[in-house]
Amino acid sequence: MNNSQQVGTDRSQARRGELIAIGRKLFADTSYDALSMDDIAAHAGVAKGLIYYYFKNKRGYYLAIIEDSVAGLVVRADATRDLPPAERVNRTVDGYLRYAQHHQAAYRAVVTGGVGFDAEVIAIRDGVRERLLAAIAETVWGRTDLPPVARTALIGWFASVEGVTLDWLRTGDLPRGTVRSLLVRGLGDTLRAIEDYEPSCPAPARKEL
Repeated sequence: MNNSQQVGTDRSQARRGELIAIGRKLFADTSYDALSMDDIAAHAGVAKGLIYYYFKNKRGYYLAIIEDSVAGLVVRADATRDLPPAERVNRTVDGYLRYAQHHQAAYRAVVTGGVGFDAEVIAIRDGVRERLLAAIAETVWGRTDLPPVARTALIGWFASVEGVTLDWLRTGDLPRGTVRSLLVRGLGDTLRAIEDYEPSCPAPARKEL
């Protein structure tokens, strides 16, 4: 690729990113069904054809916004890889809550399944779950291949994380640090329950988690 081609690619990616940032704000304030492509183009200050060029249709635009939003969540979890286990877990959970707090529309869409029961949004959510569960398993046990009981228990804990987070966003009754502490403590209890059923997955000492 020559320099002019590289510049063109960089500009195209930057423009796509700008459109995603605009869409994130639009969908945060307005429901999916209430926004037409004409509305989106008018808010973005571009021709409607440009949005079709990058995303093909409104659904493609919506999915691109969700995928871009949750990508930051996974990156945060991976960025804690070199920290001690307890600190990594705390940072991962805190990063998750920060993401949910600052990207509430995308978070709700991912957790609740998007527009109706959207299989592609569910697939995005499941991918995020898998990456975050793998990060926790690697932190605690140094492995990502989980026995069935460990996987089931962690999925149960993560489902509770989603429920607690949605309620916290709705009510705003608790500081983020309190919610984080509750979720981390719940993880510690889950890990100790896993050890009872699967000794090959020992739980950390209580003082550690």
